[in-house]
Amino acid sequence: MRITGISTHVVGTPWRNLTYVQVHTDEGITGVGETRMLGRTDALLGYLKEAEVNHILGSDPFAVEDLVRRMKYGDYGRAGEIVMSGIAVVETACWDIKGKALGVPVWQLLGGKVTDKVKAYANGWYTTERTPEAYHKAAQAVMERGYRALKIDPFGTGHFELDHKETLYAVSLIEAVRDAIGPEAELMLEMHGRFSPATAVRLAHELAPFRPAWLEEPVPPENLKALEKVAAKVDIPVATGERIHDRIEFRELFESQAADVIQPDVGHIGGIWETRKLAATAETHYTLVAPHNVGGPVLTAASLQVGFTTPNFKILEHFNDFADAEIKKVVKGAPVVDPEDGCFHLSDAPGLGVELDVDAAAEFPQQQARFDLWAEGWEQRRPKGTGQ
Repeated sequence: MRITGISTHVVGTPWRNLTYVQVHTDEGITGVGETRMLGRTDALLGYLKEAEVNHILGSDPFAVEDLVRRMKYGDYGRAGEIVMSGIAVVETACWDIKGKALGVPVWQLLGGKVTDKVKAYANGWYTTERTPEAYHKAAQAVMERGYRALKIDPFGTGHFELDHKETLYAVSLIEAVRDAIGPEAELMLEMHGRFSPATAVRLAHELAPFRPAWLEEPVPPENLKALEKVAAKVDIPVATGERIHDRIEFRELFESQAADVIQPDVGHIGGIWETRKLAATAETHYTLVAPHNVGGPVLTAASLQVGFTTPNFKILEHFNDFADAEIKKVVKGAPVVDPEDGCFHLSDAPGLGVELDVDAAAEFPQQQARFDLWAEGWEQRRPKGTGQ
């Protein structure tokens, strides 16, 4: 079997573009991969156009390791977000092809299942007025859908510091959310790399009574010493890693012991096998894995293949019941959260178990997607000028 070409399809919303890649073969089997780029979709498409000629055409889709190696190192320059995301969508599609050809789900090819279900946590649910009352109501709606966990960034446009008034307001938002979801649900606290170490530590102590499940990206991701400083002074588990695009770059993070949970994005770190390798390394450091997942149904399905086979897999992020829920129709067989237990359940469908509906995808053309975490009202995910 050989790869005869790739086709790209961009599904657009005002705040994010989802890039789907179909990999075609001479035996008529087509696989699909997905990633989500912020402000770099055209750059990704340009890279894929070159990579198709230089590396992909004529390759054996079963030889995933070799194809990834050639795409990562065959152009000599250091691979960053764009290259690793391009590798991820092609690599994921190759696993889909392999599973379909063999008639087995991808998780079976990764060593077999270690669990029948993966817990989900909701994100993108607080696209509403930024008040305790509105957040209370929105959080209740999440629980009513069966989720047992959710994540929130309550800090507005905070950057490095958060003054006393804004701190009190953020606390009031978290108090409202915890009241809405009850004492048993998990509440993930997102900081989006906003703060200085001192501010992050202070806020963690202010919010500790509401029992956050983790403190995510408390400081900008470039400085590990700053993260170590936070980790040494808080009792809440620290999570990070969504903006690391090469599993090798996690080495120093593991050595620092500053993170309790790592959050690789399958769509940015080179795909399914690269993520599974990273998870195995994390296991040797007694670190949990909870992938960043702001993509659509294909990326969710790919992340679940890792989840079902990984002993130290904690939970999976899920946006698609809330922000841009209508895009779920671009994929047939999209993974769903079971309202009975708030989990994704194992599927025996071959490959990833999903199929891209190209006609449905065409209903959501690429947009000038914009997501500015430092702009007022960012949490509503409605950029200015969209008319929404």
